[in-house]
Amino acid sequence: MAVRNRAPRTGGLIRSIRCHLPMATVLAIILVALIFVLSDRWRRGAIVFGSAALVGGFFRLLLPTAQVGLLAVRGKRFDVAAMFAVGAAIVWLAASIDPLGTG
Repeated sequence: MAVRNRAPRTGGLIRSIRCHLPMATVLAIILVALIFVLSDRWRRGAIVFGSAALVGGFFRLLLPTAQVGLLAVRGKRFDVAAMFAVGAAIVWLAASIDPLGTG
């Protein structure tokens, strides 16, 4: 059985990119957080990481399930509540810890 080499349809490619754009945005924010942490700016990195969870929660809240890609794990309410709770907790903890070496 011969396999045909078909070019992908443009509509399918655009739809696929649009579906994964929210997750790619969250991953880009996490990459920025990782850069902060690796350059010894752990508080800023933690705040940016928590912000990535909040951005993911907003994407999950505002976009239909078909457009959020890998951000859809469980039901919409659970995903939004979990991402908001985790993101807010990380941002709050990072902001509330007294910076080391000052005082």
